[in-house]
Amino acid sequence: RHIVNISPGPRPRNIVGDDPQERVSAEAAILNSRVHYYSRLTASSDRLLSPPNHVIPRQEEIYIYSPLGTAFKVTGSDPSSKNPSIITIFAIWNTMMGTSILSIPWGIKQAGFTLGILILIFTGLLMLYCCYIVLKSPKAITDMDTSDWEFPDVCSFYFGKFGKWSSLFFSMVSLIGAMVVYWVLMSNFLYNTGQFIYSKSQCSSDCLDANALLMCSPVICPYPTTEPGGNSTISTLYISGNDTSDGSSFEHWWSKTNTIPLYLIVLLLPLLCFRSAAFFARFTFLGTISVVYLIVLVTIKAVHLGFHLEFHWFDTARLYVPEFRLLFPQFTGVLTLAFFIHNCIVTLMKNNKHQENNVRDLSVAYLLVGLTYLYVGVLIFAAFPSPPLSKDCIEPNFLDNFPTSDVLVFVARAFLLFQMITVYPLLGYLVRVQMMGQIFGNHYPSFLHVLVLNILIVGAGVLMAKFYPNIGSIIRFSGATCGLALVFVFPALIHMISLRRQGLLRWPSAIFHSFLILLGMANLLAQFFM
Repeated sequence: RHIVNISPGPRPRNIVGDDPQERVSAEAAILNSRVHYYSRLTASSDRLLSPPNHVIPRQEEIYIYSPLGTAFKVTGSDPSSKNPSIITIFAIWNTMMGTSILSIPWGIKQAGFTLGILILIFTGLLMLYCCYIVLKSPKAITDMDTSDWEFPDVCSFYFGKFGKWSSLFFSMVSLIGAMVVYWVLMSNFLYNTGQFIYSKSQCSSDCLDANALLMCSPVICPYPTTEPGGNSTISTLYISGNDTSDGSSFEHWWSKTNTIPLYLIVLLLPLLCFRSAAFFARFTFLGTISVVYLIVLVTIKAVHLGFHLEFHWFDTARLYVPEFRLLFPQFTGVLTLAFFIHNCIVTLMKNNKHQENNVRDLSVAYLLVGLTYLYVGVLIFAAFPSPPLSKDCIEPNFLDNFPTSDVLVFVARAFLLFQMITVYPLLGYLVRVQMMGQIFGNHYPSFLHVLVLNILIVGAGVLMAKFYPNIGSIIRFSGATCGLALVFVFPALIHMISLRRQGLLRWPSAIFHSFLILLGMANLLAQFFM
């Protein structure tokens, strides 16, 4: 084995300790001395006196010596370590699948069934094209080595400090927005999980009849006022299945908006202050399990409930929404975040074994994501029982349309709760690394700095969970805001500037990409009028 010494001071001749700390052979010590001899002859930029090839060890034989006496093997870019296309595709699918899937049925309801499906397909294609622009943007810079660049580096290259700080700001909007949504959902899931356990422990023979009646129609309308002309008796009955109204001390201390968001502080604030989030990264597989379970749950519910559809193209019926509604921008805002992966697509694609298939694999991944969203959204909307309930009862989190006593939904909530508890510190770690790294040049400047940042993030989540626990609106605002810059404006401008520098920019391309910028602006502005 060969050792390359990069530490200051005298060159060590051996490394003490057991595996993986290996001793330096005599041959390695000689090669090490030769490398230092050549390095002192001239600067590394002078190729005439650079070390010849026979002096430099092979990539797999290079170890780095640290001043602490340990040897670390250099892991080269071995092609065998790259991921095949199928792994890359499902990595993108798994990364893109998030909390937005819970709001897709609500978004379809806001846009109308027919228009919602068309918007989902159109927005998916639009987001795919913008993601394609982001993916190829580093390669368009030919006069510099961009192999290690991310999209914020590209923005900084084209727009200077403005591009650097604005990309950081909008990246923070997407990450912190996701953390706020997670806090609201974790409060929801923890509340319903506690309600399920409490109701089962308190249930006696006198409540069996009520539970049996409840399970006959396993869908609820949590807010009956949104049900025009609906059956208020059924709605009231279902609310009693989701809420405890006996004025007990349990209800006082177990409140979805008053106490649960505060309980989460005790659990999650210490986890956010960990210096490393490596432990929580081991649980990322739970995201895939949760999405697969949600798909199975939706299928079972749709088979059990059947389809309930009537087509009213423009007029609102008593229990149905029209096929085209003016509230459709709310759905476009949700979809902007649902299809958002633009800030990390360059990193994900670097590990693809066959780089020539990047565009194909990205397209297949977007197709899978779109089909997943369509499957969940269409089945939940179509299977929602109308009558007796109105389609307007579909909640921003479609799990809220099922009673607390539903065992299958209880398992889904428990799965998602545990997954979010493990993912939340990872999101906080990403916020800390990006923000502290840009401002202080250090990912962990001090415990006080990190604590203040985490308190601000947690405080935002607590306030939203208490006063505005509508994940649909939170998702659409954060999605439209971050999408304005990272999906529409920056990719379109970078593409046009790159083409102009190459002398390839034509009027049709300029008009189309300018239209993309206008779409992003309209998408954000429309959220404030819905």
